[in-house]
Formats: sequence, C-alpha cells, structure tokens
Amino acid sequence: MRIAPVSALLMGSLALSLSACTVAVRPNLGLAGSSSNLIARVTPDKGEGSTYAVGEPVRINVTTREAGYVTLLALNADGSANALVRNAYVAAGTTTFPRLQDGVTFNAAPPRGLQRIRAIFTRPRPTTDLVISGTYDGNRWNNTTNDYLTPYAAADRDVQETYIYIR
Repeated sequence: MRIAPVSALLMGSLALSLSACTVAVRPNLGLAGSSSNLIARVTPDKGEGSTYAVGEPVRINVTTREAGYVTLLALNADGSANALVRNAYVAAGTTTFPRLQDGVTFNAAPPRGLQRIRAIFTRPRPTTDLVISGTYDGNRWNNTTNDYLTPYAAADRDVQETYIYIR
C-alpha cells in the first residue's frame, strides 16, 4: 500500500488571473476557479484547520454539484508539492478520498506546519496530467494551476483549497 503525504491551504488572500481563468477567494478560504461553483465544499475529515499528528490518516471530502474529474494536490510547508489523486471520476455529491479503489492511504507526513490541499475539478476528462515538481511559492502554485485549467471553459472547471496543520 502506498502512503502519500498530505498538504493544505495557506491562510490569507489569494487571487489569480489569466485571460481565461480567474481564481477568487471565498469566505471559507476556498478558491473558485470560475463562477460555476462546481465544487460545493472541500474539507479534511477532522475539519478545516484541524491538526494531524505525523502518521495519522487523513481523509478529504470533496462535494461536487455535478459529475466530473477531481485532482487533489498537496502543498507542503516547505514548498514541495505532490499529487494525491489524478483525474478521479466522481459522481455529483460527496466523495471521500482516498477511495477504496484507489488502493492508497493518506497519512500526515513531515514537514510539520501548515499544509494546503487543492481540489481541481473539470467536467470533461482531462487530456493532460498536471506536472508537479520543485518548490512552490504562492505565485508558482497558482500559475501552475492556471496553466493546467486554461484549456477548459470557465463553466467546466473549479478550484478550491482547504488546510490542515501537521504536528
């Protein structure tokens, strides 16, 4: 069984813009990749902003208003990032990751500190993988997401984040 480290949201205001993709802050610190609001909610199993000990399992609940494809990305406190889930088909409603069919667990892992988890939703099946490598600051993290979402119509995509703390 593969163990994937989990990351979550940097508190504060985030704003992005490319000509075809705008991300705006929601009151719950989530991000909207478009005005479509296809993602209703993204939360860790213990609640947004909760604390997990290293080694503790983490589950992420993603609620979508329509069927489509979800990618979950983790941004660690040290700026490293990884994909937790790539292009997973979900029905409308709440899906808890990892799912049994994924054959993985998400366990909190170092580095300790604030961790961000970004959910990216597209109605059409993505034709490319989101490549994650190197170290990210807020701008590079957001630009990478924007570049990935640019081919999709605003009505067919959404982005939200949540956060946890690893102790």
